[in-house]
Amino acid sequence: MISLVENQAVQAELLTDAAKLRQQVELIVNATPALDVHTHVFPPEFGSLYLSGIDELLTYHYLIAEMFRSTDLTHATFWRMTKAERADFVWQTIFVENTPLSEAARGIITVLTAFDLDPRAPNLNEARAFFKAQKPREHLDRVLEMACVSEVVMTNDPFNEQEAQVWQSGAVNNGRFQASLRLDSLLNDWETAGQTLRQQGFQVDAEISEQTTTEVRRFLDKWILQMRPVYLAVSLPAEFKYPDTDQRDRLLREIILPTAREHGLALGLMIGVRRGVNPALRSAGDAGGKADVTVVERLCADNPDLRFLATFLARENQHEFCVIARKFNNLMPFGCWWFLNNPSIVSEITNERLELLGPSFVPQHSDARVLEQLIYKWQHSRAVIAETLFETYRRLLESGRAVTPKEIARDVARMFSGNVRDWVGLSRGA
Repeated sequence: MISLVENQAVQAELLTDAAKLRQQVELIVNATPALDVHTHVFPPEFGSLYLSGIDELLTYHYLIAEMFRSTDLTHATFWRMTKAERADFVWQTIFVENTPLSEAARGIITVLTAFDLDPRAPNLNEARAFFKAQKPREHLDRVLEMACVSEVVMTNDPFNEQEAQVWQSGAVNNGRFQASLRLDSLLNDWETAGQTLRQQGFQVDAEISEQTTTEVRRFLDKWILQMRPVYLAVSLPAEFKYPDTDQRDRLLREIILPTAREHGLALGLMIGVRRGVNPALRSAGDAGGKADVTVVERLCADNPDLRFLATFLARENQHEFCVIARKFNNLMPFGCWWFLNNPSIVSEITNERLELLGPSFVPQHSDARVLEQLIYKWQHSRAVIAETLFETYRRLLESGRAVTPKEIARDVARMFSGNVRDWVGLSRGA
């Protein structure tokens, strides 16, 4: 057994050998728990919103879009299938008839391998039997442990009737799941949101009147008290402007920003979505586009007392975004979102951020919607982040400054959880 003194000596050891340095970086990155700041994962308390198992994994929209590139099957025929039939078809098309080379397909292989399931199986019988045998709460804990994720932040929509009923029932009590209050319905589809609010007894008008402002604030106050979110969040289209002259701008200025200020909540901005470019694909039909990074610059400059989490969907926005983050210490870049969650791009963006921001950012979030996706998304990301960090420390060593294991552990803990905790006000021991 290593004594306390010996352990302290190891932690203080200067890593001047590249091989030892790489080993320590990989060990620390793989062992450091992550706080997953943006997911669509729910615990079992949320009923059918809790997604788990091979059929859910294979009918995820990433794989559906990819599958249609290798088949002549019509969209209409596919959507008439049951979920199990769709999963079988995706498996046959991508994994049996073709080699699963894409990142999303490789993710399925990683998950199956993690559970000792055959990634070359001719059908899904073994995988279905395995997942069907799992007890949801025990399986949840096992997956979080395998992914080395301490907590996840959900995406919580108060306009979703099914989800609202769960919150109002008081059934949400899983301490490893934090809430974020999603504002998409409110900011991106005011006409529909207004109708829903009126049906719930809130006196709102089609226009953003003083009464409407008061009533929407009352609605948000109610749900902040119910959910206790760690931040407010919204995904925005690539053409989002600030300032602007539309209803979204008024809602943002007159309701959302004051609400964030009053409750001491950060505002999470995910910018660059282009919805439904191919409606035939349904949820798989969304795409991304280059956005105007200066909207975040102006939001940060106009609201220096507010904290913003932000991520952009277009690779072309990343360098400018990093430069803006250097100028505003109320801006926290996070993750490689959606179409950027590919190893080559994660590497590029993480390198760029380390070179411009040091460890003052959040390198990744999973954006997972199905529970087991946490395993592959974090395993794949950790490998890339470890390699990127190693190269960063190696260059530092070449410049004359070696690091210790303790310093590496400090940096990784900051990026994987400390930055998020400090930003959204979660206690370190939570």
